[in-house]
Amino acid sequence: MMRCWRTILPALGLFLFLTGCQEQKEHIAPAIHDRDSVDVMTSYGVNTLVSDSGVIKYRIVAERWTVNEVKNPSRWSFEKGIFMEAFDENFHVYSYVQADTAYYYDQRKLWNLRGRVRILTKDGLRFASNEIFWDMNSHEIYSFSFSRLVTPDRTLQGTYFKSDEQMTKYVVSNTRGSFSRSDFEDAGGSQPAPSDTAAGMMRPRMTPMPKSQP
Repeated sequence: MMRCWRTILPALGLFLFLTGCQEQKEHIAPAIHDRDSVDVMTSYGVNTLVSDSGVIKYRIVAERWTVNEVKNPSRWSFEKGIFMEAFDENFHVYSYVQADTAYYYDQRKLWNLRGRVRILTKDGLRFASNEIFWDMNSHEIYSFSFSRLVTPDRTLQGTYFKSDEQMTKYVVSNTRGSFSRSDFEDAGGSQPAPSDTAAGMMRPRMTPMPKSQP
């Protein structure tokens, strides 16, 4: 034991001498001046099941989820991607939404999905775009980016898209794709003048692009 302490004490004394002779420095982290950089919550590896009346209906997956109440407007951020899917009573996936990046502006109840946005609805409609907005106040989905819709009956492509939340009534402007004759006929069998919208679908009402700041 004495030999052990004789070995440790010189080393301890040398350590105290070296640290004691050095000029004392106060270690302080730089102050955060930009309060916009402060998130009130950050969660990693989110994989959440959401139930309704005791039955699991949805699943949300995100690598990183942050909440910032200081930025104007305040927002939830999913900058590493987001994936949401819905289940039927047999726990089979019948609908999903995914995007590379997503922002939810809680005060405006507005979703902004960006980068490889992909949607599958329960009716089998497949939607693809680089950006899309979902306004939960007006119950509308719209996009000012090139969009592509594929249904069991037709394919539509255009630079402006707008629909209801269920994506059952929609309009695509500056379109090109495949159509059926019924798309251009009204109930009386007459054909309307050519336009950028498919007949039988809701007419466009341009909505200003929200000025979001990611």
